[in-house]
This record gives sequence, C-alpha cells and structure tokens, in this order.
Amino acid sequence: MKFAKVVFWTAGIWGVLVLTPLFFIFDMIGRTDPPPITHPGFYYGFAAVALTFQIVFVLIATDPARFRPMMIPSVIEKFSYAAVMLAMYLQQRVRASDLLFVGTDLFLGVLFLAAFFKTRPPAAKA
Repeated sequence: MKFAKVVFWTAGIWGVLVLTPLFFIFDMIGRTDPPPITHPGFYYGFAAVALTFQIVFVLIATDPARFRPMMIPSVIEKFSYAAVMLAMYLQQRVRASDLLFVGTDLFLGVLFLAAFFKTRPPAAKA
C-alpha cells in the first residue's frame, strides 16, 4: 500500500505544479507558439478538469485500498492523454516538442496500473 501512496501523492503534486501555470500563460502561448488559442473555453476547461483530477490522485493516496476503484479511471486518464497526443503527432498536428509531458503521463499510467495490482481491496465487512 505504501507504493500506491507514494505514486499517487507524487502524481498529484507533480500535476498541480505542472498544470497550475496554465491559468496564467494563456496569452503567452499565443505569442510564443502561434497561432493564438481561439477557444479559451476549451483551454481553461481542460486546465480545470486536469487540475481537478490531481485532487483525485491525492484522495487515492490517502487510502489506496478504499479508493482502489478510482485507480482505473486514473490509468485511463493518463493513457488517453498519451494516446491522443501520439495520434495528433502522427497526423502532424502537433510538433515533437509538444510531446514533452507525454512520457511522464505514460510512466505515471504504468505506475498507476502497478499500484492497482499491488493494492488489495479492503476486506469485506461482516
């Protein structure tokens, strides 16, 4: 269970550190990586949902056995982002530099999967 706690605490903290700046660099992205973002609702919506999911990771870390079922959508969250970015790269819709965090998400997804299998479900109450 210690493994799962460390993995999910680390993922939650890492995610907050990486995602929070997105709320402050909207205009800068358009200047440094044109064209400017034309759908701020999608941008901020992604940032908000992704940041919210970091709270899920921290919650899982507090009691991995109890929240073990939430590890499955956590794995899907990590692998789906990586799959979408890889597909867009293969379609030449994003540059190689846009894949910077994909490796991290893939690695965390593998660790989440390992945590799921290493964590026993809580004992059933009689």
